[in-house]
Amino acid sequence: MEESALKQAWQTVTVDLGDRSYPIYIGDDGLSDAAKLRQMLQPCIRGQQVAVMTNDTVASLYGDQLSTALQGYSVDVFVMQDGEQYKSLETYTAAMDFLMAKRHNRTTCLIALGGGVVGDLTGFVAATFQRGVDFVQIPTTLLAQVDSSVGGKTAVNHPAGKNMIGAFYQPQCVVVDSTTLQSLPAREYAAGLAEVVKYGVIADAELFAWLEDNQAALNARDAAALAHVIKRSCEIKAQVVAADERESGIRAILNFGHTFGHAIENLAGYGTWLHGEAVAVGMVMAGRFSECLQLLPQGQTERLKQLLRGLQLPVALQDGVDSSAMLQAMGMDKKAMDGKLRFIVTDGFGTARVIDDYDRQALQAVLAEFC
Repeated sequence: MEESALKQAWQTVTVDLGDRSYPIYIGDDGLSDAAKLRQMLQPCIRGQQVAVMTNDTVASLYGDQLSTALQGYSVDVFVMQDGEQYKSLETYTAAMDFLMAKRHNRTTCLIALGGGVVGDLTGFVAATFQRGVDFVQIPTTLLAQVDSSVGGKTAVNHPAGKNMIGAFYQPQCVVVDSTTLQSLPAREYAAGLAEVVKYGVIADAELFAWLEDNQAALNARDAAALAHVIKRSCEIKAQVVAADERESGIRAILNFGHTFGHAIENLAGYGTWLHGEAVAVGMVMAGRFSECLQLLPQGQTERLKQLLRGLQLPVALQDGVDSSAMLQAMGMDKKAMDGKLRFIVTDGFGTARVIDDYDRQALQAVLAEFC
């Protein structure tokens, strides 16, 4: 297939990082078309060895399609268990043992085939195996396609906090096949929409309004609607990452709702809440916090809640969450600096910023309201 034909069939968003720039290919038939998938992957594979890292659920759905595209390479497949609780040092060690047992070397290429857990863990393994090997992201969940597969954040969880052990390490390319979203359970699909809503809040008021007007199409997994939100989400994230790869400044806005959300995941036990579900509630809490600080006009958080509800996402905590426990869990968040919590707030949908100087009573009021 000629390069011009590839560009016509697929949309491409570039993450501009100089000599480490890479493409995000966005289409709807990449895994079923072995020749097309091979063309996208071939420039990313330097040697003959490939290690596909996936979970048991995704392997049964798409493993054979990827294997067909990789014919001629020496391919080994590492299958991990499915779930956030397996994004751990134990699984990381098992993956390292696997690569060493299969005698992979520095020219190997790791391919993450799965959702955010698989992608995050594979990226961290790639960053640290023999001091760094190439890897590719093939995200199969909406959350991974619009967020976690792009930008080079790789990590595993620690019992004390989410994503506390990891590295910034960029993939060679990202292949987004939206057809995989048709096989997602409803809860997993909705969780991905939370991150799409986040992009509207922090960077694109028009996107937020579009989401309000197109809830039915998104809930029906309409292909055109998905193509629009995936591309726009990747564009926003690519722009932010290009401006601040290692989160020393503006990139922190991508964590809107996450300081609260990560604490929710941690307190409930990893895997109880899906990441996007916790972020949805966290965004509502961040919106209320912005209102309490008199930054966001009153009533806008209710607008956010209505959208999240319409997209089948939770907007409140379950009973039994203690406000002091929430505060302690938030203190373990990676965004805390020198013992001070930092929050991402919004002055109005389409804008966001980081603050570490805020009214503690306002924070306590929000925690009391939700806990």
